[in-house]
Amino acid sequence: MINGLMRQDKCSYKELQRRISGNKYIYLLLLPGLAFYFIFNYMPMYGITLAFKDFMFNKGIGGSPWVGFQHFEDIFSDSKFWDVVINTLQIQLGRLVFEFPAPILIAILLNELPLKGFKRFVQSCMYFPYFISWIIIYSLLLNIFSLDTGVINIILHNLGFEKVNFLVSSWFFRPLVYTSNIWKMAGYSTILYLAAISNINPELYEAALVSGANRFQRMIHVTLPGIQVIALTIFILSIGNMMNGGFNQIFNLYNELVYDVGDIIDTYVYREGIGKALFGRTTAVGLFKSGINLILLLIVDNVSRRISGTGIY
Repeated sequence: MINGLMRQDKCSYKELQRRISGNKYIYLLLLPGLAFYFIFNYMPMYGITLAFKDFMFNKGIGGSPWVGFQHFEDIFSDSKFWDVVINTLQIQLGRLVFEFPAPILIAILLNELPLKGFKRFVQSCMYFPYFISWIIIYSLLLNIFSLDTGVINIILHNLGFEKVNFLVSSWFFRPLVYTSNIWKMAGYSTILYLAAISNINPELYEAALVSGANRFQRMIHVTLPGIQVIALTIFILSIGNMMNGGFNQIFNLYNELVYDVGDIIDTYVYREGIGKALFGRTTAVGLFKSGINLILLLIVDNVSRRISGTGIY
């Protein structure tokens, strides 16, 4: 029996070698991606030890003394840290409410356009903002909402209303964050949903049409269930990203006057780590953030799998 198992393992090993040899060029194509993740995602994990050390430049990471959980005690006792945690969660919940449904709605509406040429033109126009940097977008917002030279305030002034300083208003900051991110990202995010819609069996639409379903009913009962899996997967990943508030956007849009609603964990880490060189403390913040993200991801994935049978793990 043992000899039989050994022969079977040997045959399996030869089969594996044969398959690898037959697909060697595909594996070669994987190497750059694997190298990228190894260099930029796995090698830096050694730096996590900074969360438990008092980092000193002259001694480096390895030679710096251990301080245990001192950095975690410091951040948990800092009221400012909890303020940015609350801001981050509030902003991310707002993104789920306002930004998450946007590409789904746009993809469904694009799918209903009858003229293919016009549909491709609209898609191209909606993809374009994705490739514009947040610095350029802030310049555009400055030209639109600036107190003295912004188009909106010029119109308000000409109509006899008082000017509003939108860019330093805590009340307008988050709506500005949501709308600007929808404008930039929603069009590009429709790619996955349009691909899912294209895989829906056309016979389902024909059957619904024969049954007397109008266009809106076909969208509700055929299109939406057809993209349910991809939408749920993206929702789960979004929950797993709850502690990441979107550094690039927030950093370019916020200022000291809107810290009360716009300061997030990532900008806090930037100021404490780069500005004050508190590398151990900010590493502890990053480790805490990653741990919470992982816990939320696993919880939502488990709940989704129990309710709908769909998950990512």
